[in-house]
Amino acid sequence: MRRFYLSGQRTFGNRGCEAIVRSTVALLRERFEGCEVLVPSDDAERDRRQWSEAAQSGVRFVKAYRPFHSKLWARVQKAPVGLIQRAGWPFPLPSWLKADMASADAVIAVGGDNYSLDYLLPSLYMGIDRLAMDMGKPVCLWGASVGPFEREPAFVPAIRDHLSQMKWIGVRESLSYRYLTETLGLKNVGMMADPAFTLTKSPTDSAAFWPEEADMGVIGFNISPLIERYKSEQQNLREEAIGFIRAAVARGFAILLVPHVIPKEGDPKNNDSIYMARMLEDVQDLGARVTLMPSLNAAQIKDVVSRLRFFIGARTHATIAALSSGVPTISISYSVKSIGINQDLLGDRPVVLKTPSLTTESLLGKLDYLLDKETEIRDRLHTLLPEWRGKVQDAMLSVAERQ
Repeated sequence: MRRFYLSGQRTFGNRGCEAIVRSTVALLRERFEGCEVLVPSDDAERDRRQWSEAAQSGVRFVKAYRPFHSKLWARVQKAPVGLIQRAGWPFPLPSWLKADMASADAVIAVGGDNYSLDYLLPSLYMGIDRLAMDMGKPVCLWGASVGPFEREPAFVPAIRDHLSQMKWIGVRESLSYRYLTETLGLKNVGMMADPAFTLTKSPTDSAAFWPEEADMGVIGFNISPLIERYKSEQQNLREEAIGFIRAAVARGFAILLVPHVIPKEGDPKNNDSIYMARMLEDVQDLGARVTLMPSLNAAQIKDVVSRLRFFIGARTHATIAALSSGVPTISISYSVKSIGINQDLLGDRPVVLKTPSLTTESLLGKLDYLLDKETEIRDRLHTLLPEWRGKVQDAMLSVAERQ
């Protein structure tokens, strides 16, 4: 029996991470019949509750490694000191992590944008994947957006060397592909789609939270505290979003607020549900025309989202749930990943709204675009989605060939 370790994973609190893991496990089991997949977790019991069929799918949750000093070290590495930025992860790794890694035949590095500067330097991920490489395990980076790293120039040689030693790098959008092959000059890179495009929906009863529909149908809306980091100085994202909700309802739409990142119960940090619940309080006068989706797992969310007329969202995998279901979608962008995915799938159509440009008026303008181009976008998605799912299956073949 083959065993795979999914590095870069630690929680299903982010439903995008869950969507990647579920899809990747299904593809691995299809290609390597009966294989076992080790999935790191900060809270295995919580993740098991969220994916009750995980064990039957060949998943074994193992302890995730994220020491208290990882964020501190990543911040220290931002100092413009070449020796520090090139140091990678200089700390000893625990014996239990080494044992888990030693038991695996190969490592699939997941996480979507772990190898980028969207958050902090990816030193911890480099350290874990380096451990596997030193053990002689093949490491493949899977369904990723990577870089650019030039904002930290002293770090570029170290990350280039690290990525060059991976068996294969599967990137999910062409901006990352061009960066890795042209700017960094890597030869071990291939194109694929995000694995979540293959996620299977789980039938879900939405009667208890579906908004009271009007003539124009239901818009799914996801806005997250994460994008507050990327707003302009004068911008009030929350007030602009509330203004859009009111205007859309006045036009005859209903709104379903769709949280996609919900950390441990009660944790307000980076919590879409708490962020949007506060918005809902401010539009209570609109009654049942605006509702908030409860905490669901990734497969259930995709099922609910597939019934919407339109979707507008900030979380990348919330928009992928919609796009992969054929729903015309606007992506509120804060990084290269959403721009690249949308360009590859929908060409030069103006379906991305950069966070600093988000206003009530710009959101309404994007809604007008979806209304005008609804049939065209639905037809393009209907045509291209089978091809995109095929890209993911072909990518798993590339992984298999490197075992």
